[in-house]
Amino acid sequence: MFDYVVIGGGSAGCVAAGELADDDGANVLLLECGDAAEANPETLRADGYKDAFANDRLMWERFSEPQPGCGGRRIYLGSGRGMGGSGSVNAMVYTRGAREDYDDWIDGWRWKDVCPDFEQLEAKLGIHRRAPTVFTETCIAAAKARGFRHKDDLNDGDLSGVLGYEWMSYDGERRRSSYVAFVKERDRSNLVVHTKARVVRIEVDGDRRATAVVYQHEGRERRAAVAREVVLCAGALESPKLLMLSGIGPEAELRRHGIDVVLDQPAVGDNLHDHPNVTLFFIGSTEVDCHHPQLYGFHRANPRAALPPTQSDSCYVFYPARSSLREGMLRLLPAMVLPEKLYAIDLLRRVMRGGIEAAFAQRWLQRLVARIYGIVVILGKPKSRGALRLRSADPKANARIDPAYFQHPEDMETMVAGVRLARKIATSEPLAAWGNRELLPGVRNDSTPAIERFIQRNAITTYHYAGACRMGPNGVVDEQLRVRGIEGLRVADASVVPFTPVSAMNAPSMLVGYRAARLIRQATA
Repeated sequence: MFDYVVIGGGSAGCVAAGELADDDGANVLLLECGDAAEANPETLRADGYKDAFANDRLMWERFSEPQPGCGGRRIYLGSGRGMGGSGSVNAMVYTRGAREDYDDWIDGWRWKDVCPDFEQLEAKLGIHRRAPTVFTETCIAAAKARGFRHKDDLNDGDLSGVLGYEWMSYDGERRRSSYVAFVKERDRSNLVVHTKARVVRIEVDGDRRATAVVYQHEGRERRAAVAREVVLCAGALESPKLLMLSGIGPEAELRRHGIDVVLDQPAVGDNLHDHPNVTLFFIGSTEVDCHHPQLYGFHRANPRAALPPTQSDSCYVFYPARSSLREGMLRLLPAMVLPEKLYAIDLLRRVMRGGIEAAFAQRWLQRLVARIYGIVVILGKPKSRGALRLRSADPKANARIDPAYFQHPEDMETMVAGVRLARKIATSEPLAAWGNRELLPGVRNDSTPAIERFIQRNAITTYHYAGACRMGPNGVVDEQLRVRGIEGLRVADASVVPFTPVSAMNAPSMLVGYRAARLIRQATA
């Protein structure tokens, strides 16, 4: 028997479990499907993000349904697994988002409401910015020449036409993930952590109260009884799946897979959305002198977009290829080239990756890559909405995931405008002097149809999935993150976010976990 069972040791789950365990009288069980962080020490190093991204043990292997907006491609939809989740494998970006982003959330979750929680979260995380370099200062000058404003703090809510040095979750040589800050450094006897623990279902009694969590661990099925609450933090793509496996979701979908219906909740799995991106690559006349994507910009590329006048609709990341191009190709090239069934064959992946490693071992290629940089164009305010549904009743089976990239025509219009803006930055005098020969998509691909084809063929996820357990009046959870119609069950991760911020999702995910613990403590006070 535990007072609380937290499902998922990712960005939100580690925060929620660590905070709940601060109550000495509460026994907390944290269940994580992946490894302990110490089993993959690159997750604990600030410079280990590229190695973590390429480590199969640290990523969920998933593909989308065929995407008509991407030429029918199945898009790789990985996310972090293991203690810390995506916050242990990402590039450590820590962005709250824009003030306007939270206007689309619900009462109690506006910018003025969440800022105090962000401040408390950041005090425990400890976030930093990296020092300027000649290359990053050149990029700032180039963006300013195209209408951006340079500012020091990208976390004050003003992300209207600005760029600057991103806050990042690290301190010296150490990554400051939610696992490090809220679990590892705050060791408590009342917090029990089980890694390699796959949750099968949440048990709900006849009164529609969550009473236990059933999970597989150390070769057998176990059952953890719950005295107070279950907090579901399995992630934006796993939490809606687990709700449905537990009988909470669209009735027809559950019956199709032979799952007993506990609660017909049609909103589970709907409203799924993400930030797709494409990268324009350039080669300079000298080596790029930074090793992290530390410079971020936000702008309104599409003036016709149905957004408030000051709201940015796109994000621009200045990417030094030497930072992680090799590791990125190890992870993504097999997924982009091999059909899904062939990608599942471990030998084929190993052969492809061996070829990539051999190529990057060549000194001439290393010297070339050191001169390459990219401008990543991210669709920050997507209008398209997809859905997540079960593939089977087997907990090990991935869900059917349709992010519906570019289903709404405004999304492609904004991405085309974003590509054009990125090109304007690259062709401004500062980057022209640095060297800006365009490698991809190539200067000949300048017409709108050509840019659209480039986007369709090359768009990938930015790993910012959200929304499939959205909060709101007609959503899956209420403003307290309680699952509507079920007692003792909350969802607390990116799946509850009704509209993604224009920025990355890691900080908002940790915010949700932090607020969930606070709301639970207030309810039991």
